[in-house]
Amino acid sequence: MNKKFTETHEWIAVDGDIGTVGVTNHAQEELGDIVYVELPEVGKKVAANEEAVVLESTKAAADVYSPASGSIIEVNESLNDQSELVNSSAEGDGWLFKIKIDDLSQLDGLMDQKSYEGNFS
Repeated sequence: MNKKFTETHEWIAVDGDIGTVGVTNHAQEELGDIVYVELPEVGKKVAANEEAVVLESTKAAADVYSPASGSIIEVNESLNDQSELVNSSAEGDGWLFKIKIDDLSQLDGLMDQKSYEGNFS
């Protein structure tokens, strides 16, 4: 599965027209300990770059933006009880939501892993 990254530190892993979205390791390190995750409603339509999730940490609250337009088809229910998964596995078990993407060409403007990591070196 190919991961793409946004300048606002979200990642999306795409399989067909379904994208799994989360925040990057860099984002969770900046936020510190995540204490609460406000997940979107399943069925909600979101636009690319629209706020979809709010992460609350011991330091601050941060908006998480959808990398593409579409409909939320699943949320990571585990985060309701285990918000720390975002810290321990930001790019794995700490995923936030899955989206049915309306237009795959929206992903063309996102960065690959090498480009994204190049922003911090």
